[in-house]
Amino acid sequence: MPQPLDALAVRTWCSLALDALGREREEIDAINVYPVADGDTGTNLYLTVESAATAVEAVFAAYETGSAAPALADTVRAMAHGALIGARGNSGTILAQLLRGMAEVLGERGGGAAEALRRAAESAREAVAHPVEGTILSVASAAAQAAHGTAHGDDAAAVAAAYSGARRALAETPGQLEVLGRAGVVDAGGQGLVAVLGALAEAVTGEASVRPAVRAHPSLATAAEPCVDGGPAFEVIYLLEADDAAVARLRARLDTLGDSLVVVGGDGLWNVHVHVDDAGAAVEAGVEAGRPYRIRITHFAAAGHPEPRERVQRAVVAVVPGEGLAGLCTDAGATTVLARPGEPPASGELVDAIRRAHAREVVLLPNDAELRHTAAAAAEQARTEGVRVALIPTRSAVQGIAALAVHEPGRRFDEDVVAMTSAAGATRYGELAVAERQSFTSAGVCQAGDVLGLIEGDVAVIGADLATTAETVLDRMLSAGGELVTLVLPEDAPPELGERLEAHVRAGHLAVDTVIYHGGAGAPLLVGVE
Repeated sequence: MPQPLDALAVRTWCSLALDALGREREEIDAINVYPVADGDTGTNLYLTVESAATAVEAVFAAYETGSAAPALADTVRAMAHGALIGARGNSGTILAQLLRGMAEVLGERGGGAAEALRRAAESAREAVAHPVEGTILSVASAAAQAAHGTAHGDDAAAVAAAYSGARRALAETPGQLEVLGRAGVVDAGGQGLVAVLGALAEAVTGEASVRPAVRAHPSLATAAEPCVDGGPAFEVIYLLEADDAAVARLRARLDTLGDSLVVVGGDGLWNVHVHVDDAGAAVEAGVEAGRPYRIRITHFAAAGHPEPRERVQRAVVAVVPGEGLAGLCTDAGATTVLARPGEPPASGELVDAIRRAHAREVVLLPNDAELRHTAAAAAEQARTEGVRVALIPTRSAVQGIAALAVHEPGRRFDEDVVAMTSAAGATRYGELAVAERQSFTSAGVCQAGDVLGLIEGDVAVIGADLATTAETVLDRMLSAGGELVTLVLPEDAPPELGERLEAHVRAGHLAVDTVIYHGGAGAPLLVGVE
C-alpha cells in the first residue's frame, strides 16, 4: 500500500537502504574498477548511508514517545547533513550530494519526489568537475528522467519509475564506459544507487523491490585493474568550512592537482574529494580556502604503487574523550579516536582508525557503553578487510586505561586480549555529571544544576558541589575494596580538586594509591577503582 513521502517514510528509507547496502556491499566492492580499482565502493556507500541514518535517528530521538513525528523538512535536512559529514569515497560523496539535492526540494520547496530526483541528478553533476557517462551520474539522470514522466504529485509512481529507470541505466553502463566493458561489470557506484533507490521505492510503495543481481565477469581478480596506468597515488577527503567564493577557487586549484574531483555541500560546510599525487598540496589548498578537518588520506596501493609501510603485527585502537587522554594513550602505543562531547564517533571513523593503525591484529577499546553497537559494526567491517579484531567492551575511559596498562604486543593475541579484558573488567567506573533539568533518577529526584554521581552508569549520589559529591562516590566505590584509584579531570579543572580527592583517599584508605590524569572532556570527573 503506498505511503506518503513524509518523515516516517524517510526514516524507513534510510533503514532499508542500509540493510540493502549491507547485503550487497561485498559484491559492489568486488566490481569496483572505476575510477580506481580499490575495491571499496560498497563499503563507502554503506558508511555514507549509515551516517545519514544515524542523523535521522537523532532527529526522531528528540521527540518523546507518543508525540508527533518530526517534520519532513527537518528529517531530510538531517539525512543530507549526515551523509555530507560521513561521506566516503567518490561514490559516497556523490550520493551525499544527491541526497542534498532531494532535501532542497522536499524540505525547502515543498516539491514532490519527481522534482526532488531531478534536482538531485542536476546537483550531483554540478558537483563533479568532469562528469563521466556510465557512472552513478548516468544512473541518477536516468532515474530522474523516468520519474519525470509520471503524474504530477504521485510520489509512489515517481519513485517506482525512478527505480525501474535506474535499473535499466545500470545495465547499460558497460557499454558507456570502456573499463567496465573490459571487466564485464556494471558501475559499482551505479549499483549502489540502485540499491538506495530500491529502498526508497519499497518505503513509499510498500512493495519489496526486486534486487538486481550484480553483473560481474567470472574472473574479477583479473578484471579489477586500475583504469588508468600511473594514476594518482592518493585519495584525499576532508570536510571544509568555507564560503562559496573560496570554494570556487579551491575547485580550480584542486582541478590542476589531480582528478576525480567532487566538492559537495553548501551553506558554509563542504565535503571535498580528490585523487592526487601530492596529498599535502591538496590539504594546503583546503587550508587556504577555509578550515579543513576530518582529513582522510588513502594510498592507492592497488593502483600500482607500493604499500607506504609494512603492517605491524598488533595495535590498539582506543576511543578517548579528550585531547589529554589522547596523548596519554598515544604514548602507550594506541591509535586514538577523539569523542567530542555530544558527538560520538561513527563506525566509519573507527574503521578509519583501524586502517590507520596498519596492523594485522587490532584490539578495539570503545570506552563508552553507548558505542557498543558502533564498535561492533566497525570490528565486523575491519574483519572483512582481513584484519583480526578483538572488541573489548570497555564502558569508560578508565577501563580503557587499565586495559592499556597490561597490553603486551609480544604475547600471543588471545592471551593479550584475555589480560586486557580482565584488567578492564576488574575496574569499577564512576563519573560526575551536572543535571540539565529536573528528572527522576535511581537516587531520587534531581534539579537542574545538581551534581550527579554515577557508579557503573547508574545515579548513586545527588549533591550540591563537585568535590563533596566526588568524595561520596569514592567512598562508596572503595567500600567494596580496591588497590588503585584513577581520576581523570578536565584540563580546566581547579588544581585543588585533584589534590583534595587524593588526600581524601589517602586519609580513609592508606593502602590505596591514586593516579590523576588531566585532559578529559565532557564529564567533570571520571573515576576508576581497581
